[in-house]
Amino acid sequence: MMPSSTEHLPDTAHEELSFLATCPRSMETLLADELSGLGASVARTSVSSVHGSATRDVLYRLCLWSRLANRIILVAGRFEDVEDGPSLVAASHSIEWQTLIAPGASLRVDFHGESAQIRHTRFGAQCVKDGVVDRFQDHGLARPTIDPGAADLRLYAHLHRGRLVLGIDLSGDSLHLRGYRLEGASAPLKENLAAALLVRADWPARAGRGEGLFDPMCGSGTLLIEAALMACDVAPNLKRSRFGFHGWAAHDETLWQEIHGEAAHRARVGRRECQLTLCGRDHNLRAVEAARSNAGRAGVEALLHIEHGDALSAPPTMASGLVITNPPYGERLGELPALISLYQGLGALLREHFAGWSVALLTGDPKLGHRLGMKAHRQYAFKNGSLDTKLLLIDVRERARPEKSEQAQGTPKSDEDAGAVTHSAGAQMFANRLRKNQKRLSKWLKRSGVECYRLYDADMPEYALAIDIYGAWVHVQEYAAPRSIDAGQAERRLLEAIGVLPEVLDVPADYIFLKRRERQSGRAQYERRDSSGQRFQVGEGSAKLWVNLRDYLDTGLFLDHRPVRRWLFENAAGKRVLNLFCYTASASVQAALGGASESLSIDMSNTYLGWAEDNFRLNRLDMSRHRLAREDCMAWLERTGPQFDLIFMDPPTFSNSKKMDNVLDIQRDHGHMIERAMAHLAPGGTLLFSNNLRRFQMDESVNARFEVKSLSKQMLDPDFERRPDIHHVYQIRHQS
Repeated sequence: MMPSSTEHLPDTAHEELSFLATCPRSMETLLADELSGLGASVARTSVSSVHGSATRDVLYRLCLWSRLANRIILVAGRFEDVEDGPSLVAASHSIEWQTLIAPGASLRVDFHGESAQIRHTRFGAQCVKDGVVDRFQDHGLARPTIDPGAADLRLYAHLHRGRLVLGIDLSGDSLHLRGYRLEGASAPLKENLAAALLVRADWPARAGRGEGLFDPMCGSGTLLIEAALMACDVAPNLKRSRFGFHGWAAHDETLWQEIHGEAAHRARVGRRECQLTLCGRDHNLRAVEAARSNAGRAGVEALLHIEHGDALSAPPTMASGLVITNPPYGERLGELPALISLYQGLGALLREHFAGWSVALLTGDPKLGHRLGMKAHRQYAFKNGSLDTKLLLIDVRERARPEKSEQAQGTPKSDEDAGAVTHSAGAQMFANRLRKNQKRLSKWLKRSGVECYRLYDADMPEYALAIDIYGAWVHVQEYAAPRSIDAGQAERRLLEAIGVLPEVLDVPADYIFLKRRERQSGRAQYERRDSSGQRFQVGEGSAKLWVNLRDYLDTGLFLDHRPVRRWLFENAAGKRVLNLFCYTASASVQAALGGASESLSIDMSNTYLGWAEDNFRLNRLDMSRHRLAREDCMAWLERTGPQFDLIFMDPPTFSNSKKMDNVLDIQRDHGHMIERAMAHLAPGGTLLFSNNLRRFQMDESVNARFEVKSLSKQMLDPDFERRPDIHHVYQIRHQS
């Protein structure tokens, strides 16, 4: 360990003391400017921290007035070459802790970092604590009490690449905890991040000019409250009763009370003189109630008008100013449709009602910002917890009013002037293809009564989506782009495509479900992706069936097999039916509704057998005649058993499921599977064999032993005619 550089107790209140201030990543420059404005001397910044020096009174002001910092640390010593426990204990022991820690104060050590030998923060904290205790005992003083829960003073230790910083935390609890936010909404902004966004949006200067502020998605009101505290000149931590420095041996209570009293006076004057209007809105009533309660605790409720309502409805009448908001991020792919619609609607709202205003919007995906239909003139990166976000700053242009001569000549307005959502040429072509497909399928849909069908299947290679209609709902699957396609371009096209769906299909955005479809092995397509449990009833012929459009890659109903299920309905009357690899047993339901005398449906998944039972009960079918069995179909086929008049077998292309005894490869194994299935087929019966391997070739041994007829072309409805190889279906019978 290199010799230490340690600090000492100040001789006067005006002596400069070394400090570091911590903050969320990406806020370092803003924090440095703020601390300089409060009287500190800033030397440098590093990741998530600002280093400098300040007198004792300025340190008090930093704790009271900083809107951006997490902690203010009084640096007690800096060390080099600290790599293990003994060197960490020695560094801690060298600090004159007895001059820094108030007598009788309880302690907590917050250790950050690691080395090759110090791998756990708890071990690092223990080493620092040992050095502190040894220092007190060496001077014949009572060892301090350690209280990890509610200590009077927190010690700070940070180790990175052998460099150690030790100090005392003058803040106590993190400074972002102002004390007013006892009630929250989902995913609330931290108070210091909210303050940073307001600073980047130049809100302090705007407030000084008397401008207004509106947050159409205010949640628990953090942005509004922080804006009000700034406008009223209220110190963010004015209401805090205790700071870390109260356990500091050099604490000057008289000086602190003077500084606190000055801040209290400024707050009284600021609240009395502030005449601004700050408005917020949220669709969640509980969030609105939380925002109002939080504003009351912050003492700014008189300035805020917070209402319950849709973010996209007409706003309250206000003078020009700043729109600032933090829309949902949509961390899951399936949330994109509603988000795209939200952004497009927000852009229309801004153009319609906020011409001449400035907009500050925090987004988790800057590409979503393009759906506003307006360009950001500046962007700033921020970390919101672990999420990378961008603050987009936008000026909403005043609408251009065309001259009369232009109006007479029919000069069109620009998209932004007209308040319309701007779609690219590619998106317009995609929308036109959807309309063309709707028209092409309309007569068939009307004639057949089909309500679940495929509308679009990567018809345009640039928009590689499969779009399926399930009654009132839309299920969109994005095919994973090949590596040759730029990922950013693929995402832009996805956003464009999703952006046109609500208007072309005339459905609400929250009725659209989005997933990404990649090449799957085995039963991966059936594995759970979400846990919403959200199911819908759809109709197919005389059947009612449950579908889940959110939680699994597939929905519970294979649309390309609709003709197969229709065939089973038409050919099952009076027959004993076996359905192998039954999935949710929609085929068995159709056979039962078609008059099957009995049926047995076999699958390995308890989840899907439960789903199958729900389908049977939804159609009021007799479960004593239509049975479900959980078993490995391959193992079941190997046994001798009952005979069936009609067998439907639709195995996966490949499976190495742990529930199966062997690996299944349909091209390799189908001959044996068919042979074993035929052993369960009664004379005169029919095996309907299906699979989805695009390049499937029937084994010649099957053709030699049985009567085999391909029904693949007959088993395609108009919505799948573009994909003739989507499945292969064979009718197989014993030779007569």
